[in-house]
Amino acid sequence: MRKAKIAIIGGTGFEKLFADAEKIRVGTPYGIPPPMFMGKIGNKDAVFLPRHGIEHSVPPHKVNYRANIYALHQLGAERIIAVNAVGAINKDFKPGDIIVPHDFADFTKQRPTTFYDEAPVTHIDLSQPYCPEIRETLIKCAKELSLPLWSHAVLVCTEGPRFETSAEIEMFRRLGFDVVGMTGVPEAVLARELAICYAAVCFVSNMAAGMQERITPGEVFNISRKVQPKIEQLLIETVEALPAERGGKCPCANALKNARIK
Repeated sequence: MRKAKIAIIGGTGFEKLFADAEKIRVGTPYGIPPPMFMGKIGNKDAVFLPRHGIEHSVPPHKVNYRANIYALHQLGAERIIAVNAVGAINKDFKPGDIIVPHDFADFTKQRPTTFYDEAPVTHIDLSQPYCPEIRETLIKCAKELSLPLWSHAVLVCTEGPRFETSAEIEMFRRLGFDVVGMTGVPEAVLARELAICYAAVCFVSNMAAGMQERITPGEVFNISRKVQPKIEQLLIETVEALPAERGGKCPCANALKNARIK
């Protein structure tokens, strides 16, 4: 089986990033994830996983996050860059803006969120939930590309598939959250549990409920289509700029050290 140290998770269409992409299927103890694409970005082997399936047929609350992350682990992934569409809660953010969040809050309700349901009891540290090395590289590359980027934001993840109510968004605003999405958790948690570096790059697809008259999937799709070329270029530059080997200066690779009760 081909291996790749870098993985990208995102929506349908990002497989175009890869030169000579090969479609592959991988089984896991948690189920079978969508078909993935293995290829090269620059001179680096990388794998792309379409989070919602090739036809965007899986809603956010039904995504098999454990199978997805475990499959990437089996393929040798040491770093994951995830792409997420989000709604803006922070009034300074506008549709089309790019966000590299530094923290998240989990308001999901029914998703399996761990690989460790049995002994040894495992408590991973998420004081820094996103890999600082990947974040720093994303931010640096975005600045070099002159992209409209916010490098400090808290993402709140909700269950979906419905959009949030105006009252929920007002609550989130008062709690200090900046953007809202439906897919950021438990991806980040599961990656850390497998000692994989993980960071997210988000784009604002709409203003959150109560900040505009209504929200439609069509609006989200239209913004996504406009922003995608920018995200693609950012991903290419970031993958090429990342060191070939992890430097050990982030909390990710040693996440299981001292995390277990023996």
